Amino acid sequence: MKKIADLHTHTVFSDGSLTPKELIILAKKKKIDVIGITDHDTIDGIEEAIHYGNKYEIDIVPGLEISTDVDGKEVHLLGYFINYKDEELNKYLQFFRNERIERARRILKKLEKINIKISIKDILKVAKNSPICRPHIAKVMLEKGFVNNFFEAFNKYIGDNGPAFERKIHVSPQSAIKIINDSGGLAFLAHPNGINESIITNLINLGIDGIEVVHSSHKKYQQRFYRGIVNQYCLLESGGSDFHGGMRNDEENFGKYVTSLSVVENIRNMAQTKYVS
Repeated sequence: MKKIADLHTHTVFSDGSLTPKELIILAKKKKIDVIGITDHDTIDGIEEAIHYGNKYEIDIVPGLEISTDVDGKEVHLLGYFINYKDEELNKYLQFFRNERIERARRILKKLEKINIKISIKDILKVAKNSPICRPHIAKVMLEKGFVNNFFEAFNKYIGDNGPAFERKIHVSPQSAIKIINDSGGLAFLAHPNGINESIITNLINLGIDGIEVVHSSHKKYQQRFYRGIVNQYCLLESGGSDFHGGMRNDEENFGKYVTSLSVVENIRNMAQTKYVS
């Protein structure tokens, strides 16, 4: 049987619904051989994932996902084979964590103005030790009966066009690439669907190492298009489901949007060549 990899997954340490252990068990069930742990702005789930990956014979690629801003558009970068114990990397991630708390406070103030009263303690209780994300706020809104479902919270209140929307802090693409590269990792443009070609070209000029070709939002013709860009500019490709689970109801994507082990090895070898003298 052909071995497969999913290089884009999230756990409870950011906005996923499964613990690293639960994710690894599900990967075993889905016959996925390699998992990339790419939580938003945190590496806290990686050690647990590696532990259970060893137990269940699932190879773990240590990674993360960082939000950047290009001309007012949110663009995400994935980092692969990072040194998640790197001191400078962890300083940046602590800064992002603190900023997410302040963003949550601003969202709650806006919600309060429209008679939706939630405390930061409620959000911290749900988020536990993970960086606060909007899904945590949506979950509390659902639990307290302010909305009927998870999607209503976004569509009516905290989504990009909602009355309580607050932009999260973004670093520049240059900074995100440097953060990833300085920790020994490679930087990839995540889910480029909907991103203008001029932005992609700009990111290539800034030094990204690759592009996420396979993604749950990409049709087959889009995969071919992005693979063409990868080949044209001598970049690497990656791929994954962007699995979150839970209320996003995307378990069917897990095991469906995958890439080959040769793709993983190409990324691993490039990281070793680039940073190991």
